Amino acid sequence: MESLERRTFLEVALLSLTGAGQIASAQTAARAVYVEHGADRFKHPYTIAGANEVVFKVAGEDTHNGLFIIEQVSQRKGGPPRHLHHAQEEWFYIMEGEYVFEVGDQRMRMKPGDSLIGPRGVPHAWAYVGENPGKIMIGFAPAGQMQRFFAEAAKLRDFAADQKLYRECGMDIVGPPLPIA
Repeated sequence: MESLERRTFLEVALLSLTGAGQIASAQTAARAVYVEHGADRFKHPYTIAGANEVVFKVAGEDTHNGLFIIEQVSQRKGGPPRHLHHAQEEWFYIMEGEYVFEVGDQRMRMKPGDSLIGPRGVPHAWAYVGENPGKIMIGFAPAGQMQRFFAEAAKLRDFAADQKLYRECGMDIVGPPLPIA
């Protein structure tokens, strides 16, 4: 019975990673993906809003579109507009600096080592509020169109106002960025 429970747990865990509910064949060779400190998965870092350096750490194709993770260095105060994801949970882990988050009606100030999960369908916004550059790890499960979103946002001068890009990538802008005092 114990091995059946373990197998069921592993199948459920794999299903949650695949997003599409498809378990990779046991005959398919798994491949590790190594990304060096400070490097981008594809050796192509992005700059978002002229001040946020973003590197991809885990790409959708690495996990059958189950997970996408970025690392962002925030060079100045501020953050994205209040928005919601229709199909992704969004996870945040503060590595350096201080950030303020609002998820639904909850507001919190986060410091290094703090983490937060924002559920899909719940409006949220966050802003870097520290004095020196901040660093945050952000994960999306499933990956959905988030990889495309960041690649396209890097091409725009004001991605925060581009409702069309948000909608095409499974999100809606529902309010302005958080005010910075």
